[in-house]
Amino acid sequence: MLDKAKIIQLPKILDPRGNLSFFENSNQIPFDIKRTYWIYDVPGGETRGSHAFKNSTEFIIALSGSFDVVLNDGEKDMKFSLNRSYFGLYVPNLLWRSIENFSTNSLALIVSSIQYDSTDYIRDFDEFKTIRNEVIK
Repeated sequence: MLDKAKIIQLPKILDPRGNLSFFENSNQIPFDIKRTYWIYDVPGGETRGSHAFKNSTEFIIALSGSFDVVLNDGEKDMKFSLNRSYFGLYVPNLLWRSIENFSTNSLALIVSSIQYDSTDYIRDFDEFKTIRNEVIK
């Protein structure tokens, strides 16, 4: 599943007054957007996330500053450093994810394929590995 996670380059329209980038449902990202949220004012050294989703897929962008997204498939980690607002990370479901190493004044924008559903979250890593092993069999 880690091989399905990927950096997607978004359109970048250059203009001397300031650049513009965008994404649209099912065009630049491989799903329709059902929810949007953002993470900001993260104190130094803190980690966000540390969970997986049963069904939700996400697209994560560093709109400002930088941070690292660490994905784990139950066996190995893969780290993606996000620091440009025209690159985003597509994160499929059933991958454990943590967001760490936030720079000062960073802003993470996340769009999701489903509306908020607390039952979609897997917050225990051992439970995540059990669910994941059942699904991939």
